[in-house]
Amino acid sequence: MAMYDLIIKGGTIVDGTGADRFTGDVAVKDGVIAAVGRVSGDATREIDASGKVVAPGFVDIHTHYDGQATWDQEMAPSSWHGVTTVVMGNCGVGFAPAKPDRHEWLISLMEGVEDIPGTALAEGMTWDWETFPEYLDALEKMPRSVDVATHVPHGAVRAYVLGDREQPGAVPTEADIKAMSDIVEEGVRAGALGFSTSRTVLHKSVDGELVPGTTATPEELVAIGHAMGRAKGAGGHAVFEMASDLQRDWNEFEWMGRLSREAGVPVTFAALESIQKDMPLKEQIATMRAENDNGANIVAQIALRGNGIIMAWQGTVNPFAFRPSWKTIADLPWEEQKAKLLDPAFKAQLLSESNDYSEAPMDIIGVVMVITQGWALQYEMDPDFDYEPDESASVNARANAAGVDPQEYAYDMLCADDGTGFIYLPILNYADGNLDFLHPLQHADDTVNSLSDGGAHCGTICDAASPTFMLEHWVRDRKRGDRITLENAIKRQCRDTAVLYGLEDRGVIAPGFLADINVIDMERLKLGRPWLAFDLPAGGKRLLQKADGYACTIKGGVVTFEEGKWTGATPGGLIRGPQRAELAEAAE
Repeated sequence: MAMYDLIIKGGTIVDGTGADRFTGDVAVKDGVIAAVGRVSGDATREIDASGKVVAPGFVDIHTHYDGQATWDQEMAPSSWHGVTTVVMGNCGVGFAPAKPDRHEWLISLMEGVEDIPGTALAEGMTWDWETFPEYLDALEKMPRSVDVATHVPHGAVRAYVLGDREQPGAVPTEADIKAMSDIVEEGVRAGALGFSTSRTVLHKSVDGELVPGTTATPEELVAIGHAMGRAKGAGGHAVFEMASDLQRDWNEFEWMGRLSREAGVPVTFAALESIQKDMPLKEQIATMRAENDNGANIVAQIALRGNGIIMAWQGTVNPFAFRPSWKTIADLPWEEQKAKLLDPAFKAQLLSESNDYSEAPMDIIGVVMVITQGWALQYEMDPDFDYEPDESASVNARANAAGVDPQEYAYDMLCADDGTGFIYLPILNYADGNLDFLHPLQHADDTVNSLSDGGAHCGTICDAASPTFMLEHWVRDRKRGDRITLENAIKRQCRDTAVLYGLEDRGVIAPGFLADINVIDMERLKLGRPWLAFDLPAGGKRLLQKADGYACTIKGGVVTFEEGKWTGATPGGLIRGPQRAELAEAAE
């Protein structure tokens, strides 16, 4: 009888703690790492990892798989990029609690905020829950390739309590706030890892209404924080997560600090450079640190590249969406659309037209203008596209070099490859045209690498590949500035994210920890070209991106992916509350 279930032999172990890499073996028994170092004994299976990196599975704390997790076991695209744990229910959107007459409303909220096709959600979800604990029970029924955990989302809570009174600017009564607080406390006690809200004008329902948390008062939010603290005291784990425009006159950090101090819970927010924010990222970090110096525990979630839009004819956004000619074909089947777009007469007519902004949302008109005419901020996605492009790669620069009008150049780019071309527009996090400002933040204890939005923005963004980008760009290939070490990168995507959410049983290669492991060929690691798939329920579209170089991904001691292909194994489950590990002594 084999001593171990699995031995990974001779790999370069980067253990997730930030310690120096070393060569050794990893032995697994009953889903847990049993020995690390020089391992003797036999195993049911051995994996030769010589010349490869052996690292913990990635823990992605900012995803939106709330609907997909109820029907999909593979959990792509995050699972394709070494992720073995996802935390969803971010930004105040989700599907529990949910009264039967609010299902469509919650779908429209998710579709508007996260660009997940409402038809896919409507067809894919069974809605065999009403309360938040019942939603957790529903999630628990389906095994997956990854572990899932979730927040209690503010939008669903407000809709449940306020009903038809939930409108932008609605002011809840004291009884309403108590009811919301009770729901959040119940959810955390049942196993949610926190609560989330959104306070940005970029987040709207498909009807154009601001999400519920945007106009919530500090009194409402702090009261919910106290409920989280009570649940945490009863053995739960509670993180308060938020997306916000962080306008100075809102004094967001003031109530965030108060909530953290009074409730004894960490508050984490999306820290981004944005044209919607009048507070630069540097000021956001400084203001956060002033609150932390006063006893708060606020953590900034940072992205590792420009956050923005991948524009395509079949995507959600393209630069010509406000031209009259586009509107005449916008709802046609793709083959008919394509025939028009490739017709020189149609092209000439569209390019002769001005943008009609009469139906554009005025509160984000700056974003609309960048999408429709910001040629100097848009980049051609070559086969070997560098996500830290310089000015020479912009549509404007390449059009000028070719002696072509930028709008015509952009049109032709989208028509490439039979109408499947892409244009990259980093609306957030790329104001200076480089990523230098992120380098020091990747060495700070009050920031975590995050904001992949896995499962969301199906027609505009595919940042679920963030862990791969971190290794390929920041560790190995970056040319325009300093890189980061492999040890630091792995720690930040594994141990740091896990600990923030109380998942102390993962994120480290050491005896006693979960056997969530990646075996990575760093020399071969490479992001593939994104593509649009129409494989969601009801034919819903989503941007997908794979990667070469993941020799295998292991979840709970079971190999889930080999060379980028799902084995069909589903060892992942639902995480309820904080997780602890019984640590053993390392093998000699």
